[in-house]
Amino acid sequence: MPTSINPATGETIEEFAEHSDKDVEHALANADAAFADWRRSPFSRRADLLRRTADLLEAKKEELGRLATLEMGKRLKEAVAEVEKCAVGCRYYADHGERLLADDHRDGPAKQNYVAYLPMGPILAVMPWNFPFWQVLRFAAPAIMAGNVSILKHASNVSLCAMKIEEILLEADAPQGVFQTLLVSSKRVEGILRDPRIRAATLTGSEGAGSAVAAVAGSELKPTVLELGGSDPFIVMPSADLEKAAEVGVVARMQNNGQSCIAAKRFIVHEDVYEDYLGRYREKVEAIKLGDPMDAETGMGPLALPSSVDDLGDQISRSVKAGAKLVTGGGAPEGPGYFFQPSIIADVPEAAPAYREELFGPCAIFFKVRSTDEAIALANDSDFGLGGSVWTNEPAEQQRFVRELDQGATNFNRMTASDPRLPFGGVKRSGYGRELSGEGMHAFMNVKTVTID
Repeated sequence: MPTSINPATGETIEEFAEHSDKDVEHALANADAAFADWRRSPFSRRADLLRRTADLLEAKKEELGRLATLEMGKRLKEAVAEVEKCAVGCRYYADHGERLLADDHRDGPAKQNYVAYLPMGPILAVMPWNFPFWQVLRFAAPAIMAGNVSILKHASNVSLCAMKIEEILLEADAPQGVFQTLLVSSKRVEGILRDPRIRAATLTGSEGAGSAVAAVAGSELKPTVLELGGSDPFIVMPSADLEKAAEVGVVARMQNNGQSCIAAKRFIVHEDVYEDYLGRYREKVEAIKLGDPMDAETGMGPLALPSSVDDLGDQISRSVKAGAKLVTGGGAPEGPGYFFQPSIIADVPEAAPAYREELFGPCAIFFKVRSTDEAIALANDSDFGLGGSVWTNEPAEQQRFVRELDQGATNFNRMTASDPRLPFGGVKRSGYGRELSGEGMHAFMNVKTVTID
């Protein structure tokens, strides 16, 4: 049964009945019927829907932000900013979607040769709880602008947010079936994905969930886009502005209570500045105030799930037993809620869990390196490759990192963040395909070759 629990207190907010098989069939039929009309709709109609959606998101940002904070514990300030980002994304596709999907005329064998980008059909979106609005709308906005329709299976602990997204789109006058939310368990995803009316799927989440969805979609020959885990490096070289790198580095690791796929997780610091940087970083981490995420004075709220507290504590404990040094934090404080102390571990040996595993919570992992070669080798010594941040003002070093780091994005002297104007996605076990920008729109399009004599 989908259940919303306030992670700041551990108290149940609301329990929900799952949608029945009849409800699922109704949603699939609605999506199929809606697509037949929506695919023919002019870009202007789609753009107007997204602009109205953006207007509603901005008008309701405080209400929606409080809902996200209540269900998954992020600080209210961050939750409101997430809703504002969704509005920005909707407007970006409303303003630029038609251009991004324009016919691409090329040289070829006929009098006219071009590539047409055509909508694919109903798409299943399986989304996580950590950014309950942005993760959904960063997919839904370009998909809707492209003429596709969507069915959302959201994480069960953010069901109120899931239902609110459908409500917002309907209030913006989206036709019935263009966007629908289903409250169903993960075990029912396979049946929905195998239905012939679903043409493709996108998933943001764990490696296990991504692998399972990809396997089913592959057996049905349906395309997928997967954005999975990450263990992003944050590399600090001697030419860096250490104070700025420390200030941004703490935000990059600890934002969203440490629960972000693209959070800076592995801090790879050159030996010439290691002690100085670690000292600055530790001072800022130890100043973070845990507390009620609705309180503007709070520096960090709770983790979203009790299992997250247990898992992170276990990973840190086993890493320390394997030889890592606990610099600060390392456990859950006394009291109600799913809180975890902002933490740092250092000198992590290869045998420790923290060396290989993603730590999905407020714990920074520190490594010392002697050269650019060592920094690149250590950064790439990971199963993940989502993004990364590099702090150097040396142009030659920057080019080496651009060409040699195995990741979907490399950001210099700034933290990793998604932006609707730029493609987003990973390599290796961080997934495949791209979201956002033109590449994200094209991921769920039929790329049709047209020749005319």
